[in-house]
Amino acid sequence: MSAVRMSVLLALLSAAAQAQAGVPDVGRQTIAANDGWASMPTAALPGGTTGGSAADTAHVYTVSDRNALVAALAFPDATPKIIRIDGVIDANVDETGQPLTCENYARPDPQTGTPYSLDAFLAAYDPATWGRTNPSGPLERARAASAAAQQARVRIRVPANTTIVGVTRNAGLRGAWLDIRPSSTSGNQPMNVIVRNLTFADTFDCFPQWSPNDGATGNWNSLYDAVSVRNATHVWIDHNNFLDAATADDTLPTYFGRLYQVHDGLVDVTNESDYVTVSWNLMANHDKAMLIGSSDSASADRGKLRVSLHHNLFHDLGQRVPRVRYGQVHVYNNQYSLTTDGAARYGYSWGVGIESQIHAENNHFLVPAAVTPDLFLDRFNGTSLYVAGTLRNGFVRAHAVDPVAAFNAANGEALVNAATWTPTLYNGIDPTWTVPLKVILRAGTFK
Repeated sequence: MSAVRMSVLLALLSAAAQAQAGVPDVGRQTIAANDGWASMPTAALPGGTTGGSAADTAHVYTVSDRNALVAALAFPDATPKIIRIDGVIDANVDETGQPLTCENYARPDPQTGTPYSLDAFLAAYDPATWGRTNPSGPLERARAASAAAQQARVRIRVPANTTIVGVTRNAGLRGAWLDIRPSSTSGNQPMNVIVRNLTFADTFDCFPQWSPNDGATGNWNSLYDAVSVRNATHVWIDHNNFLDAATADDTLPTYFGRLYQVHDGLVDVTNESDYVTVSWNLMANHDKAMLIGSSDSASADRGKLRVSLHHNLFHDLGQRVPRVRYGQVHVYNNQYSLTTDGAARYGYSWGVGIESQIHAENNHFLVPAAVTPDLFLDRFNGTSLYVAGTLRNGFVRAHAVDPVAAFNAANGEALVNAATWTPTLYNGIDPTWTVPLKVILRAGTFK
């Protein structure tokens, strides 16, 4: 099956799903036993992740706008609650529900009153005149103040013991940053959160930071993940859609020779988080998909960041699918697909970071001919990973590939393909040849 035909099939399946009648009530469902790391029994949660399933009727809310959503969540109240989302909730609105644009968020420098404008920022910090030092001064302070104004609207904090679930087929969040994090910013706590049946679209940063020393030529770095998991344990993210539409990268300009990148991650798991399962999601048309572990120096992450990724459809993603530091990450039965356009922007899928322990089993890649197996992974100070059962563009033994051997041969590296731990929390691993059809049919909302 060609990548083009894959895109057509995705569109047809999406249309078919929209036509189906009946919406399942999943608000009180808990994660099944052995369904990845989020099902891990602990003293605090002997049944694994249960979210808000124990909510009484007074704590079951149906919401359809940002302000109602924030009020229902009532962060940091940990009373079990179920939040049912009806329709599309736009995070970029004011207190009266009126839309906010990037211009509405612009703030002056709090010290001098210098107003922010992108044109003025670009003129002030052009590397040709400013050089390769980080921006500072009135316009940079104005940019930071403007970013803080947007963050106050788009950051939606989720308390412990919460289930957030879509109840209509168009249910979702647009422009939002769903932040699953306790009030404490050290260690971790059993947040016990479930997120299901939602479409997360166009989480974007109006005021990305210019970092002239990020890479050889600098980069624009944005804030706001669609979902971030920080200092949290027991999180289940299941049957959602994550994508860029109105703010897709191919619509964005280039400044200082670099894409004006307004997106960060789709689902990032950092800051000592643990026991997370990401299952049956569609992630599409995005660059940085999933970062697990925020920095090489975050040694407190050792022994944590245990994450399972299974039966996800990863379509036209550029990198970080996932990129891992420290964690034991089980990546199995996922479908990776690229169109010709997606291949032109592709970097890698599995990022082998410091002390990472990726265990990748029975994943399928449907990619153009130019995307060879050596490109499926990249090394970022890691030394090993375990990869088995990978198929590329086919369903039989002749299509089996060894991405680790291919990477080593192409790059003169010595990554070791060896298991450093043995996953036990899974309900069977499907043969790779069954993955494309099974995942395409069932990944995403209401499937």
